[in-house]
Amino acid sequence: MTSIYLSSDTPRWTPKSEADLQSVIDGGLIDESSRLDVKKELVTKGDNKELAKDLSSFAIDGGTLIIGIGEDKPNRTFNLTPQPLDGLAEKVDSVARSIPDPPFNVVTEVIATDADRTQGYLLVHVPASPQAPHMVDGRYYGRNDKTKHVLTDAEVARLHEQRRSAEQDALALLQREFDQDPLREVGEQSHLFLVAHPLAGRRDMLLKLTSGHGWNVKLAEFIQRAHTPALNAILTGVDASPDLLDAGNGYRRNGGAARASTNLGEARAYAPVEGSYRAEDVIELQVFENGGLRLFSSRFSDAIDSGDQMIFDASAVSLTRRCLALVLAAAEEAGYVGNWALAVGAIRLRGRRPYSGQQNWGGFGSTTRYDQDTYREATGTTWAELNDAPGAVTRRLVGPLLRALASEERFADALADPELSADA
Repeated sequence: MTSIYLSSDTPRWTPKSEADLQSVIDGGLIDESSRLDVKKELVTKGDNKELAKDLSSFAIDGGTLIIGIGEDKPNRTFNLTPQPLDGLAEKVDSVARSIPDPPFNVVTEVIATDADRTQGYLLVHVPASPQAPHMVDGRYYGRNDKTKHVLTDAEVARLHEQRRSAEQDALALLQREFDQDPLREVGEQSHLFLVAHPLAGRRDMLLKLTSGHGWNVKLAEFIQRAHTPALNAILTGVDASPDLLDAGNGYRRNGGAARASTNLGEARAYAPVEGSYRAEDVIELQVFENGGLRLFSSRFSDAIDSGDQMIFDASAVSLTRRCLALVLAAAEEAGYVGNWALAVGAIRLRGRRPYSGQQNWGGFGSTTRYDQDTYREATGTTWAELNDAPGAVTRRLVGPLLRALASEERFADALADPELSADA
């Protein structure tokens, strides 16, 4: 359950019942602020636009809207006004994902009344969005001490600069992985990299996962969380070789631990087994105590049929989706609901065609060749978006690459999320 900030004296309130809501009203602790707003009800179609503005105003720093609490403004008092719960959470989620530009995700919790379980209250948690500010009807919204307001041009510019700064930090981490490529001087295959870092995580966020008795087994079980039946179904026919499950050996790393294929040994030294099939194919997942994740695959291309190195564009989609599942698993492991900086990159790409084209269009291969040697893309994401829209995050990270290869449409299912629509 997500906690709610009421004041410096009550920074982590987690209501679970109607009595909990009544208690803070009786204690005079409920008040509209930069972190909290209350709304009696949602009735008319016009409420959708107003709701979108409220949610967007919270998306800058995060906050909570409680539906089912009315306010007597002249007397500055509040009272419980339970609402019909059927479809209420779905409506709010739909508004957040369809009206603001860009759309975003929220987390909802229902508290039913004691007398009638079909009536109650909806807690709408809006995580701080890495894509804030969000526009509604041509204007950007933020919050002051008591209510929402239209942001000035200067405020909008400052927020956009903060977002660019976080993305630049992710790209700097990605460049560090390029520079430390353990197979930099080996073979001709393209290499794929992914980095993820929590923007406000504790330094020991994943210490229990990466250390102590049985750390290697814990990491193996952690990787399994990216191979659920649901995700496997989404990625049917869109997978990578080697896959994360091929990272079968555990190693200690500076600041954390790793699982890697047998041909990447201690100190990340390339250690091919003589005479082995596919000796150049390495897969590695590094997990750091501070919550950071790093993925490396040395088989982002291979010589197929004609002898030309062809880019495994499906691997970019598959490994990114699975890594996002691990980012969410890391957040759940640590109880972290903050934002993440993400980046995907690849090297040795120039002049290479996508392999997915070999399997389509009547067997004729794609003639599109990538025109740059490297690929870099960064974005931010929230805990809510990782839960509800990993396809959208994947599209932001690898979509530009796929479009340059003219292959994005071949992965439509893996880049999609369940769509909700609002009657605006």
